[in-house]
Amino acid sequence: MPKSKSRKSKEPAYTPPPAKVPESFKVGNPVWLAPTMVTMFILGLLWIVVFYLIGSQVPVMSDLGNLSNVLIGFGFIGVGFALATRWR
Repeated sequence: MPKSKSRKSKEPAYTPPPAKVPESFKVGNPVWLAPTMVTMFILGLLWIVVFYLIGSQVPVMSDLGNLSNVLIGFGFIGVGFALATRWR
């Protein structure tokens, strides 16, 4: 049986243009994001450490009480984690 002639086009195959990515996806992190995130983590950690080491000698910390001081420290850390979710 004879072989069929293959169809070869002189024009290249059609390739669609690349999909356009919205500008919001092209933009990187804001400049303030990483320093603010790290600052919140450090502030939360320092608040809890200072409270446990010398909290009775610091006027504001001694007035707040145990639960409030721990919640404030974890609040700073929570804000740091919330900012970390925006980091690309």
